[in-house]
This record gives sequence, structure tokens and C-alpha cells, in this order.
Amino acid sequence: MGPARYRAGPVLEYADMDKLTIEDLDVKGKRVLMRVDFNVPQNEDGTVRDDTRIQAALKSINYVRDNGGMLILMSHLGRPGKPEKAESDEEKAKIIKKNALLKMDPVADRLRELVGGNVTKLDAIAGPEVEAAVAAMQPGDIILLENTRFHPGETKNDPELSAQLAKLGDVYVSDAFGSVHRAHASTEGVTKHMSQSAAGFLVAKEMAFFGKVLSSPDRPLVAILGGAKVSDKILVIENLLNLVDTLVIGGGMAYTFMKAQGYEIGNSLLDEAGIEVAKKVLAAASEKGVELLLPEDTVVADAFDNGANTKIVGLGGIEPGWQGLDIGPKTIETFCAAIKKAKMVVWNGPVGVFEMDNFAKGTIAIAELLAGSDGIVSIIGGGDTAAAVKQYGLSEKMSHVSTGGGASLEMLEGKELPGLAALTDK
Repeated sequence: MGPARYRAGPVLEYADMDKLTIEDLDVKGKRVLMRVDFNVPQNEDGTVRDDTRIQAALKSINYVRDNGGMLILMSHLGRPGKPEKAESDEEKAKIIKKNALLKMDPVADRLRELVGGNVTKLDAIAGPEVEAAVAAMQPGDIILLENTRFHPGETKNDPELSAQLAKLGDVYVSDAFGSVHRAHASTEGVTKHMSQSAAGFLVAKEMAFFGKVLSSPDRPLVAILGGAKVSDKILVIENLLNLVDTLVIGGGMAYTFMKAQGYEIGNSLLDEAGIEVAKKVLAAASEKGVELLLPEDTVVADAFDNGANTKIVGLGGIEPGWQGLDIGPKTIETFCAAIKKAKMVVWNGPVGVFEMDNFAKGTIAIAELLAGSDGIVSIIGGGDTAAAVKQYGLSEKMSHVSTGGGASLEMLEGKELPGLAALTDK
């Protein structure tokens, strides 16, 4: 497989991958069963509000069509309820109404616009009708199956459903990175019945970047961690301490670290369960010789509100009734100085309440620095961090913005992801 070229940031070639990729497959005249991530944000009427995830799959979709293949696409959408478990007719009616908005029809409409027609949406996931429609396909055709989570066997990784899905394709492609950490029928079970299972372009790119961080990072390697709870990210922190040269801690979890060091944090977010964890992390960083940076000053407010009264205080200066909502100017300077020395940066979690303009300065400063630094490979974890860089219009200037928050975290924890492990070895 040749090197991949990206539009922004340093050029990074795919790491040596031990799994088949879509370019290793002969798709001509083949039915390609592809798991995509079309779990898109929706408007109240169910229409697509943001088509980023659909756009992200287009490279793999177009590759199959351009090379004479036929596509059967699978995706989940939202969290459908179970009408049969409703305790009243009223509750049952609500679940049915909610589920109606989780049908894949609006997604099919948007995909049709993006690929120029030729998309058939089916009302089932598997079974004789689906098999008949698939048997009638011609090269270039696309079928989109119904929401996989409408079938109770999907999340249970039911072997029977997995076998039914496998009947639909000659080869399988995984291009839903946001779902590869789940062992579901459409992500893991189906591969047990396929002759070849490969990574699509999107999944291959995610594996390449995170694989590089985990196996042979460019140094100095800096990790920036934000988010609310230390206890939620303990496995990530423990694994990163064995990998990074510098660990930068911001966001809500920073106040738990301050508390662990004996500083007052006022009404700031505190993860009680994380205090002992934070103490262990501080000790481990010192022992391993990892530079661990915490906020030196904080933007505090007297309410969790963009219009609240604010001031900047130093370490231990957060008074009762005040809460920390962003890193202060000295901290921005220190964090940015460390980032400037890096060759590779992994960022998971904003360093302040970026959704409010008055508490977004720290997150913006880091995002702008990474976006403007050609010498740094910048890897943005999914979730809120991806949302932040997108909000600032900087996504295209990062080396890689992950499409899966949960999956990227589990990769950084060093876990084996079922949907990746199941792919065919080269």
C-alpha cells in the first residue's frame, strides 16, 4: 500500500499495518459489505444536521464504486428504545415515535445528494427481502440497510444475525472507527463469516496515527488531557506516562490534581474518586521522569455562566463560591511553550469550558498553535476536542482529527479494539 497524503500538517505515511486495507481487496464485480458511522447529529424532524460523518466515509464509498464494486452499507443511528419493554401504552407510543426519527431514510437522502443518486434504502437489516435486493445489484449500486440497532441481535453480537449479514457481501470493510471498540454483530461478529475483512480509508488512517503514537512516536511527544474526571481517564494516563515526554493536564480534571496537592479549589469541579488516583499519577510522573504540567493560574467565575463575574487567581487562590472554568494567561504561556518543543502532540479534552466564549481562551490558544505549527504532527482525539477545533474552523489544519472519541481513548489506553482485531491479517 502506498503512502497516504494529507492536506494539512506534516506528511505522515501510513504506519506498517498488519491488517488488510481496502486497497488490498479486489472489489471489481464484488458485493462489498461496509460498516460505516452514519450516527449523525439530527434536527428535531430527524433530518441530518451535520453530515461530517457521511462525508468522512465518501473516500471508501467512491473507491468501491470507481473500481466496479457494489456497496451494502450498515450503520447505527442513535439509541433506539424497545417498545416491547414499555410499562404503559403511553410510554410505548413515545418509544415508537422516537424510533421513527431514527430510521436511516434522511441519511440515505443526504448520501444520495453527495454521491449523485443511486442509493437504495431498505427497511430491514437482514433477511430474504434484503438478500433479494442485494442479488439484483449492479456495479456502482449502493444499498443502505436500516438502523442496525433496530435489530436486538446487533448489540448482543448475535451469531445468527452476524451470519445473515455476512451473506450479503463477498468481502467486508470496516470504516466506522467510532464503533470499532464495540463487539457488535456489524462490527465484529460478521467478520467471523467473511473470507476477507479489511480497514477502509478512514479506519486505516486512524490506525496509522494512533499506531504511530503507541509504537514509534516522533519525539518530544506531548499529550494534552482535559475533560472532567481523572477516574474516567486513569487507564489513558497510566499508559501515556509510559509513552510521553510531557503530560499537560487541563480542564475539569486539573482541579482534582490541585486538591490532591493540597490547594483550595473553591466550588470547582472535583472528582472525589480521582484524588488518590491524581496523587499516584504525580508520583509516577516524577518516578518516570515525565514532565507533568498543571495550571499555574486559573480563570474563575462566581457562577457557571458566560455572563458571570470573573477574575484570574494563582494556585490555591480559588475562594469558596468561585469555580475554575479556564486556564489563565501564565498557564497558556507555559503550556504553549511545552507544545512548541514537541514533534508530535496528542490532545484529548478541552482545557476549559470552550462552549462559553469567556472560558474558551485556553482551548483556542492551543488549537491555534497546533493549527499553525507545520513541524508538529497534531492528533486530535474525537468528542469535545474535535468539536472545539471544528468550531474554530481549524480541523483541516490539524494532521488528524479522530472520528471516534471512545475508540481513540481506548486505543490510547492500549486496549485491543474488537472491531480492529477482527480484521484479516495481511
